[in-house]
Amino acid sequence: MRIGYGRVSTRDQNPDGQHDALDAAGCDEVLVDKASGKLASRPKLDEALRISRKGDQLVVTKLDRLGRSLEHLMALSKQLQAKQVDLVVLDQGIDTSTAVGRMFFQILGAIAEFEHALMSERTRDGLDAARARGRTGGQKPSSHRAKRRSRRTCTTRSAPTGTAPTPSSRSPTSSA
Repeated sequence: MRIGYGRVSTRDQNPDGQHDALDAAGCDEVLVDKASGKLASRPKLDEALRISRKGDQLVVTKLDRLGRSLEHLMALSKQLQAKQVDLVVLDQGIDTSTAVGRMFFQILGAIAEFEHALMSERTRDGLDAARARGRTGGQKPSSHRAKRRSRRTCTTRSAPTGTAPTPSSRSPTSSA
């Protein structure tokens, strides 16, 4: 049996492209997670591993859909090998049923982790350069007075009987 697995990182991403590619590859069942690749437990991947049997193939469109760290990919690879389930990666032409496929899988996993590390370093370098120019990320700090004023206008209070209405208890049609 060919079990297709796809993953999108955010709810905004659309898994249809992966689903279509896995269907076209002849997968008998296609399972898709909406979760970060960094998460160790993904329900649909767990299900794919649970239903896979000796001689089955786990099919993914790209290696990074399976996981982002080499450590996790290697652990997954060992788990698949123990169950005698082959991994097929469509875009990279990897098929772990062959020695060349297993070697290629390990090389691509190392390259993917290297690329991710470079991206993190570039992000850190950019943030350091911005800080050196006096820029910092996040919201600008606001004064306590402005926060209190904002809270006062947002809350609804009713004025005690016989007193003038407070700004937050006035109705929009009031002419006070």
